[in-house]
Amino acid sequence: MELNRRSLLAVIGAGTAAALTGCGTGSSSAGSADGPAEGEITLLTPIYEGAKGKTLLEGKILGGFRKKYPDVKVNVDYTTYAQLNEKITTGLAGGLLPDVLMMGVGWIPPFAAKKAIAELPEKLATAHDYEERVLAPSRYNGKLYALPVILDTRIVVYRKDHFAEAGIKKTPANWAELRAVAKQLTRNGRVGFDPFSIELRQCWETFLFANGGRLFSEDGKKVLFTDARGVEALQFFKDLVKDGSAVYAKKTELGAPTNIQTGKASMMMSTSAQWVQVKELNPDLIEGDKLGAFILANRKPAMLQGGTLVTQSASSKHPAAARALVEYLASPESILGAASQRGSVPGLRDLNDSDYVKENQFVDLSLQNLQHAVSEGGTAAWMEIREKIKPTLEPAIVGGQSAKDAIAELGRLAEAAIGRM
Repeated sequence: MELNRRSLLAVIGAGTAAALTGCGTGSSSAGSADGPAEGEITLLTPIYEGAKGKTLLEGKILGGFRKKYPDVKVNVDYTTYAQLNEKITTGLAGGLLPDVLMMGVGWIPPFAAKKAIAELPEKLATAHDYEERVLAPSRYNGKLYALPVILDTRIVVYRKDHFAEAGIKKTPANWAELRAVAKQLTRNGRVGFDPFSIELRQCWETFLFANGGRLFSEDGKKVLFTDARGVEALQFFKDLVKDGSAVYAKKTELGAPTNIQTGKASMMMSTSAQWVQVKELNPDLIEGDKLGAFILANRKPAMLQGGTLVTQSASSKHPAAARALVEYLASPESILGAASQRGSVPGLRDLNDSDYVKENQFVDLSLQNLQHAVSEGGTAAWMEIREKIKPTLEPAIVGGQSAKDAIAELGRLAEAAIGRM
């Protein structure tokens, strides 16, 4: 059966029952993993990229798992976040969902609502000293369905040397100050602020949260971002572009040195991973103390919390082995390895004093501000809605559409998606 992107999204977004028959043989109960951990299972993962990531996962992490569970064989299916949703959805449609899946923050409600993933015992939430804020995206309707592996926060990184040259002595405390500082720093082909080099969806969400807005109601059934706070967040991008202090076309291409590294921007929205990239390619910026970071704020400070969670398929034929791997991938040693390789934030208090956290200033800043962390998602229709955010909002930035109209259109699309659940 051939599935295009639209029909794949419909499986999750609209809940096509026939396509989900493959996961009907499993159980979503927490007690389904009783018995010995044995058998051959598959892990689907969008992280552990490249040769270094593969060596870390298959050599060190799974090497330790094999010693603890010698009767379990793990086959790894590598993918990217760009392909992950389709890969999972295709597995659902064909009844061949991997036993263990790593997925993004916001993804748990859609797949838990379809009973594609298994509920986990609540005791796993206290097996290690997880930050409660970090555990929240692992739940659906109050029940635990996943465990956190790494966090990817969204912060503002800036060039201290650019600030010093312009006589700017403190970081912006709100959007008015941010806009003024961005104007002041824009000169000689350099933009004062680059908000667009991260995913537009996540960028707008971070500004929405900093403006005191929310995506959805607590039950995930009502759209909340269509109020003035959502419109103001998008309008702020338009204002920056109008000022000339942000240019959508100058965003950093994926994999290329960022505008902060090259000096083409004085501030940019970024992730903690920027520190590792700079350390590898531009160590002089760190050695010369030329980089700083701060949390975006307007009505309130806000830091978008993304990341990767690990969960268990409800249809696994070897649930005990799958459960054992879920627990192992969410243990401190495995988390520290994954975080170090990607430059991500470990969500365990146990690791706050590790050398890795102390050395990575962006990770340290993120951990100090977890009280301001807000996650995307929050509705069972999220997998459909998330795909529509960028193409719906982009015309307001690069074209003549008003921020109000773009947000209203996104609201209509989101309400329709929720209505189909």
